[in-house]
Amino acid sequence: MGKIFYKTEEEIELLKESSLLVGKTLAEVAKLIKPGVTTLDLDKIAEEFIRDNNAIPGFKGYNGFPNTLCTSLNSAVVHGIPNNKPLQSGDIISVDCGTILNGFYGDAAYTFEVGEVKPEIKKLLQVTKECLAKAIEVAIVGNRIGDIGFAVQEHAEKNGYGVVRELVGHGLGRNLHEAPEVPNYGKRGYGMQLKEGLVIAIEPMINLGKRNVRQHEDGWTVVTSDGLPSAHFEHDVAIRKGKAQVLSTHEFVEEVLRNKL
Repeated sequence: MGKIFYKTEEEIELLKESSLLVGKTLAEVAKLIKPGVTTLDLDKIAEEFIRDNNAIPGFKGYNGFPNTLCTSLNSAVVHGIPNNKPLQSGDIISVDCGTILNGFYGDAAYTFEVGEVKPEIKKLLQVTKECLAKAIEVAIVGNRIGDIGFAVQEHAEKNGYGVVRELVGHGLGRNLHEAPEVPNYGKRGYGMQLKEGLVIAIEPMINLGKRNVRQHEDGWTVVTSDGLPSAHFEHDVAIRKGKAQVLSTHEFVEEVLRNKL
């Protein structure tokens, strides 16, 4: 494991600003999502919005990634590359976005429904979101990394879903991926102890079918091995005593989605 960088209150405040900008960017994307729109359309809006807010897209150019957003459709779990194919009714799309503002990263994701989505897929999204909430509940001083993974895994598997193991959450700061790794599976009471000043990105990646994944030919996109859909939600969280501080937000997104109904 790499060096852990514990954050000062000032640094947590800067991380929060960057994370909130991601939440606002995802809301701009939410306004556009409907059948017929392409993921490149979404990507363009996100990049413009981030730059208009004096920030830099956090993913663009990261390890050679070509775009501002990761747009992962249906059986794509994460790291999908935006393209010219129109979205179709019944699709789900995970939009993962990163920003760099004042030298600190923000990183959050939301899985959207496009048009009319099947009930069993709606349930997958709901449970994945619940997994994230349950993980955040235990992301407090004195608990361990394993407690976070256990919370996600138990809730997902209880509902018959597969928990992706090859990809994990992570520390967040001046770098997009810092130590420690934050798996979505684990044992209660195991792993590194959580301390004040640790900031992590918690991101359940939950499959409707089996947990197995494979890398797509494009070298980036990770897809489910059985071709069934996968959902992904992510928040940036500062470890605190008694209750975690969620630095990112889905509130802007959900307000847009309510207004679209």
